[in-house]
Amino acid sequence: VSRRGAPFDATPMLRAVARRRLARIEALDPMEAQRALLLRLVRRAAGTRFGRAHGFGSIDSVTSYQARVPLRRYEQFWEQWWRPTAPVLVDATWPGRVPYLALSSGTTSGATKYIPVTRPMVRANRGAGLDILAWHLRARPRSRIFGGLSFMLGGSTALERVAPGVRQGDLSGIAAAEVPGFLNAWSWPPRRLALMSDWDAKLTALAEETPAVAIRVLTGTPSWLLVLLERLAARHGSPPLPGLELLVHGGVAWAPYRDRLAPSLPPGCDTREVYPASEGFVAIADRGEGEGLRLNLDRGCFFEFVPVGELDAPTPTRHWAATIETGVDYAVAVTSCAGLWSYLLGDTVPDAVR
Repeated sequence: VSRRGAPFDATPMLRAVARRRLARIEALDPMEAQRALLLRLVRRAAGTRFGRAHGFGSIDSVTSYQARVPLRRYEQFWEQWWRPTAPVLVDATWPGRVPYLALSSGTTSGATKYIPVTRPMVRANRGAGLDILAWHLRARPRSRIFGGLSFMLGGSTALERVAPGVRQGDLSGIAAAEVPGFLNAWSWPPRRLALMSDWDAKLTALAEETPAVAIRVLTGTPSWLLVLLERLAARHGSPPLPGLELLVHGGVAWAPYRDRLAPSLPPGCDTREVYPASEGFVAIADRGEGEGLRLNLDRGCFFEFVPVGELDAPTPTRHWAATIETGVDYAVAVTSCAGLWSYLLGDTVPDAVR
């Protein structure tokens, strides 16, 4: 990648794709989109050990699915369906060999979790990334975000080969491994920096080498972004990324960092909150700040919502797109093309999600 930026401005092509994608999103019927997605996932996995054990071949509705597949937490999946053959997962809860395991500590325990990531899940996450850009372009029609570089600030992208055809590591590393080659020219940082595992040394190197004027998109958790931008400001002045048009944040609450990050953002910079998880990409801010997040209804995940007060009940109520209500605290359960079936994320739905 040239230190001056991208090879050419690809925003016009992105804008055309974004218009088509937004038209499709806005035409979706939420209930039908989620119902159809669930039944596709069930049909795809009917021949797996999990699918055979739960009678996937006779499931024809959300109701029959919920009757056959109980809610489970990570520990139950791990012990019964993944641990016996891990790190090799073949036809266990998803057909074929799972190529990646994402390492995640989650939010319910400090223990490392090994989350299956299939290539369909990678494609679904990549599609959610496109949706973020599409909503940005709707809000900022004059934006030229592909006239420069997109900077994803994450952990080390190094992946460990743990078995033939199986690698594990940080989700950002899995995403980096699956980025289409032609997009590398619009991406930052380069591989040698992205692979660094020493966090402080990595931030120092990024502050020294980032082509500040070329960055158009910056993505990361607010706490990490704050440290990076402070170091960049010390080197380049403020705002440290004068061409920044979009800041994408998620993973931790935005409110405690908003005012501290504001001086580092150039005038007019768009900020978009996202709700990502190793298990799937849940939601994206489709409007202005504080106006809510939109569920990703057709990006590989079927969502169920369990009232928090019922989590320990023998048969908790399981809502979905057809029955969820506003003003209720829910825990999220996800069924996905990563082979997770009514899997409790362990988090409540942020108030902003709608």
